[in-house]
Amino acid sequence: MSSIIEVKVPDVGNVPEIDIVEVLIQPGDVVTLEQTLAVMETDKATMDLPSSAAGTIKTVHIKPGDKVSEGTLIATVEVGETVAAAAPAEVATAVAAPAEPAPTPAPVAETPKVEPAKPAVAPAAPVAVSSEGFKPHATPSVRLFARELGVDLSKIQTGSGRKGRILQDDVKNFVKQAMSSGGAVSGGAGIPSIPAVDFTQFGEIEEKPLSKIKRLTGQNLTRVWLNLPLVTYHDEVDIGAMEDFRKSVNAGLAKDAVKITGLIFIMKALVAAMQKYPAFNSSLSPEGDKLYFKKYFHIGIAVDTPNGLVVPVIRDVDKKGIFQLSNELAEKSELARTGKLKPADMQGGCMTISSLGGIGGTAFTPIVNAPEVAILGVTRSKMQPVWNGSTFEPKLMLPLDITYDHRVIDGAEGARFMEALKSYLGDIRRLLL
Repeated sequence: MSSIIEVKVPDVGNVPEIDIVEVLIQPGDVVTLEQTLAVMETDKATMDLPSSAAGTIKTVHIKPGDKVSEGTLIATVEVGETVAAAAPAEVATAVAAPAEPAPTPAPVAETPKVEPAKPAVAPAAPVAVSSEGFKPHATPSVRLFARELGVDLSKIQTGSGRKGRILQDDVKNFVKQAMSSGGAVSGGAGIPSIPAVDFTQFGEIEEKPLSKIKRLTGQNLTRVWLNLPLVTYHDEVDIGAMEDFRKSVNAGLAKDAVKITGLIFIMKALVAAMQKYPAFNSSLSPEGDKLYFKKYFHIGIAVDTPNGLVVPVIRDVDKKGIFQLSNELAEKSELARTGKLKPADMQGGCMTISSLGGIGGTAFTPIVNAPEVAILGVTRSKMQPVWNGSTFEPKLMLPLDITYDHRVIDGAEGARFMEALKSYLGDIRRLLL
């Protein structure tokens, strides 16, 4: 006696759709109770789909890439006395030696007629992963690992796991190959976009278009964040003497003259440090195999405007005095705020300064303005007690944050650069040496 049992997707919780990533059976296979028939995957977990009956697979109703839910028909299984009594060793023999098939039980009158089984499909070879509509086979943990590295899994041609499944080692090897060839991993193409949300369901909203400056800035920063290994080094410097000198200079200026700001001294000190450490005044070739060292010193200054952040460039800072730099910075800043900067005014920078000193803060992590290799962040100075070996002294301390491209600058060089910058800001007379 035999009968046909339908194997369906069991209750898997309130999950509307589940992906089928592997099908482990084909018509004619003999399966045991609880044997895995297929592998399913949600966005959080991978799970096996067990057989609810022991017998011979008659038809398979799913394939890799299908989306199923609770109650979806997976396969039909013919069960009978002969099949049910088959021992595991006999099952193995039946699979290994198809020339001696198990005898087929006589049909029962009440049993519905079953369509002839389709030709058996050969076991799948390692799956070639294509980026054209095919979903790579990988577990959620491997997909998360790939997203963290910015790897597009469809770029990995074959997986080394069972039936072509992509493993974590495959992702690591892909990254190693990409880095050894000097290229970026994938430019973040493997990172899925953030799903859209209808915020009106939570309350009233107002929609405003993002300014073009912010859109373009966001695109550039995203490219940098995905392609550059960035390191930020934080420190602080005593600028009491520099501030005393700045105030004395401003006291002697006419009322309508442009006042000297601390940013001017930071620009001069930054150039002096760049002259001492030329790697900070360089750019890496797109291939990543050579550096372009610049003999000029143009400094970009990030300016906050109503439409977003723009970076006018002050040229030849090493050749100009503090008064000339003050006037030029005031002019460029005004052009930036009124939207009158020309494209040429924002090109050719060697390094950028992003100052939040007029707003506040104690530290932040500025993002490099590629193709530059470093950026200096500045926040608000404040009086702090500093231990001098015997007692605490009040010092005006300025926080500094420098972010650099680790492909060009290593940690030791970054720290030395910051020490040089601090020495110039701590005693501006060193700029004359």
